Amino acid sequence: MKKATGITCVFLDIGGVLLTDGWDHLARRRAAKNFKLEWAEMEERHGLTFEIFEEGKITLDEYLSLVVFHQKRTFTRNQFRRYMFAQSKAFPEMIELVAQLKLNLGLKIAIVSNEARELNAYRIERFKLDRLADCFISSCFVHIRKPDADIFSLALDIAQVRPARVVFIDNTPMFVQIAESLGMQGIVHTDCKSTRTKLSDLGLNAKRTVG
Repeated sequence: MKKATGITCVFLDIGGVLLTDGWDHLARRRAAKNFKLEWAEMEERHGLTFEIFEEGKITLDEYLSLVVFHQKRTFTRNQFRRYMFAQSKAFPEMIELVAQLKLNLGLKIAIVSNEARELNAYRIERFKLDRLADCFISSCFVHIRKPDADIFSLALDIAQVRPARVVFIDNTPMFVQIAESLGMQGIVHTDCKSTRTKLSDLGLNAKRTVG
């Protein structure tokens, strides 16, 4: 990886980087098992709706009506919602690393994420991501999803930064490739240790804080 200078901003994903994925196929499979739902039917219905759900074009209640509550159930919407939200867990080392980049190196932090509105709001509040990030370019807010390059262009406009001054961190290689095609540095995230090393290679040595 080439040495980069002049980076002033970090774009990064939430699911798979700072937190576990909010509502991926593993979480949906666990939900289907827990609530005794027919997995194939639920997954088919999810597949037909998830894009407009993540783009903020339908609410969580509307999504649940289409995917789960299209027939009578023995459990309530609130029970299912609580289960959905409970699937989110933090990656503390990555949150600490990004905090170090912000506090120790003075970098601007922008979240560029595909998430549905209610889940996104819960995760931001629950894990205090609003203290970490300077702005959120969430698909549910801007009605564009990765891999659409327009979401990256919009993020650049909102953050008021040139592509060459951005490093983008995401666990999906295709999304990193698109960011790089726009002139950003890219890091495919697999774990905190390797991401820290790749950042250091870019001249971003975020030292651990003491105490």
